[in-house]
Amino acid sequence: MTSIEKVPFVVGLGGTLRADSSTERAVRYCLSSVERQGGTTRMFAGPDLDLPMYAPHSLDRTPAALELVKALRDADAVVVGSPGYHGAISGLVKNALDYIEDLREDPRVYLDNTPWGCISCAYGWQAAVGTLGQLRSIGHALRAWPTPLGVAINSADKIWSDTGELADGPVRDQLDMLANQVLTFARSSGATT
Repeated sequence: MTSIEKVPFVVGLGGTLRADSSTERAVRYCLSSVERQGGTTRMFAGPDLDLPMYAPHSLDRTPAALELVKALRDADAVVVGSPGYHGAISGLVKNALDYIEDLREDPRVYLDNTPWGCISCAYGWQAAVGTLGQLRSIGHALRAWPTPLGVAINSADKIWSDTGELADGPVRDQLDMLANQVLTFARSSGATT
């Protein structure tokens, strides 16, 4: 019996309610790199993450929350990005991640054995690095496998060109490497169609 390698499906989520934030741009760049390397993607950003506060005692879910949970249920890997607000992940991103609790009774509990790529953006290294650490810890709590590389971006530096393109070579290289690690680990999970 032969098997066909599954094309990894990578879900990205992150950003702010401000359209085209630096965090959203970074996650979108990473997902475009995933696609260039042979994966498929789905992005949840800004308004997609503007969900009611997660309430574990209530099973009522908005259509947007159901769509996010379904995508995460189907994901072979996840790339999550957060701005560093006051040295921590944003409430918007944390609330979206809380919906993963809806996967607690799935055959794959939460994101068990799922590659988990992390990106943080903040105006300064302290908040960027602290936020990155929190994203990695959340991944561990969700039984995911944070990639060896996490990308912390100092938004005080000129990362983006005036036209919105990624202008910083080292950041570009790191986001491409993160995409590669997420795909490599997703493919090594042995999933076949």
